[in-house]
Amino acid sequence: MSNHDYTRTKLFIDGQWVNPDGTGTIEVIDPATEQVCGSVPSGSEADVDAAVAAARAAFDPMIGVTERRERLDAVITAMEKRLPDIAETITREMGAPIRIAQSVQTQVPLAVARGFADALATFEFEERIGNSMVLREPYGVVAAITPWNYPLYQVVAKVLPAIAAGCTVVLKPSNEAPLSVFEFVDAIEDAGLPPGVVNLVSGPGALIGERMSAHPDVDLVSFTGSTAVGSRVGELAGKSIKKVALELGGKSANVILDGAHLATAIKVGVGNAFLNGGQTCMAWTRMLVPLSRYSEALELVEAAVSKYSVGDPWDPGTRLGPSASESQYHSVLGFIERAPGDGARLLAGGSQRLRDVGYYVAPTVFADVHPNSELGQEEVFGPVLAVIPFRDADEALAIANGTPYGLSGAVWAADDDTAIGFARQVQTGQLDINGGKYNPAAPFGGYKKSGIGRELGRIGFEEYLQIKSIQLP
Repeated sequence: MSNHDYTRTKLFIDGQWVNPDGTGTIEVIDPATEQVCGSVPSGSEADVDAAVAAARAAFDPMIGVTERRERLDAVITAMEKRLPDIAETITREMGAPIRIAQSVQTQVPLAVARGFADALATFEFEERIGNSMVLREPYGVVAAITPWNYPLYQVVAKVLPAIAAGCTVVLKPSNEAPLSVFEFVDAIEDAGLPPGVVNLVSGPGALIGERMSAHPDVDLVSFTGSTAVGSRVGELAGKSIKKVALELGGKSANVILDGAHLATAIKVGVGNAFLNGGQTCMAWTRMLVPLSRYSEALELVEAAVSKYSVGDPWDPGTRLGPSASESQYHSVLGFIERAPGDGARLLAGGSQRLRDVGYYVAPTVFADVHPNSELGQEEVFGPVLAVIPFRDADEALAIANGTPYGLSGAVWAADDDTAIGFARQVQTGQLDINGGKYNPAAPFGGYKKSGIGRELGRIGFEEYLQIKSIQLP
């Protein structure tokens, strides 16, 4: 294992690691051991103000595309060198199995970063519409507030397009998994960006996040997290009429239509639902199966779940590590314990304690879940799958669309045309059909209460640009 500095005492503001104005610290807990594994500063509003002032001073609305490319390339190169260390840190601070940390948690962000570089390389910042010249210009100072479940990915999805657009950034990581973000900012320092282009302030969301969202010198707030907190971010940002981009919760449906290859759909669906311990906003946590094949489907689900080993996240064979925090652990157990009261039937797993130490939850499946029950409606954010039968495609569509969310999902059918026809009717921002693979350049974001705006690729990059029309004689 590499040498890591997990006792971070300084914030990154105006190109330097500086002592915070705030005097407190935030302890980071290893969820596999329940022991403190590091700490970061608990910043203050004054730290936010200093970071925003640095970002404002560094912002150049006339920055050229060549310089943006140089900055972006330097960050990607520096980040890639640190990915092995960052993977270890993610396993330590939030319990992702090392096999997931070294792949999904770090290699996907690298692919996303390169996608932004590709978008910048071909993007046209000027176009003619009739007698008008339409310009796309950097939005300004960006406040980026990121969660704990994919700590590097979420940062990359916000900071890199902002840099590519010519913006400057104030970044707030989660309190549960901030150490990997500090290591990302070490890479920012390695890249040699001008002072103030990227700044880092850690601390309580109710203090730091709220100040960032309300700050009069912030032009755009990009937030990923719960729908409740996203609503608060939007409220604060709205008071100063600043742009918001919100990537929020989900309760995505994996719809397996009659005629689909059931075994494949279930194997892939279970894997998606349990990826990262179910701590994925786009997880397919509702599996909709035809009533005519319900018994067969449940047998296949049980067989698939039995292959998911729960254990030490440092063991390369582990597929499910602990929940990322004590609070998340108890939240997930609460959903499991309440589900039978709504008529759900436990098929696998449950709320039993798996180990004396660590926030481990068994991969859990409930059958006979009512679509309008808590488990059929609310995001659990743990390894809990709800299986729901349907009579026909119309009922499947009604169930798929019958939550406040619309972030992701999947459709399986006998042929692609049938799957696409169904997918067009689903109220969600992203769908896989018949096992379509993840595309890091495709726009990602939600319908309904799953958010506002899009991330990733060219369309995600455009979120950080504003448009000016110049009418020519």
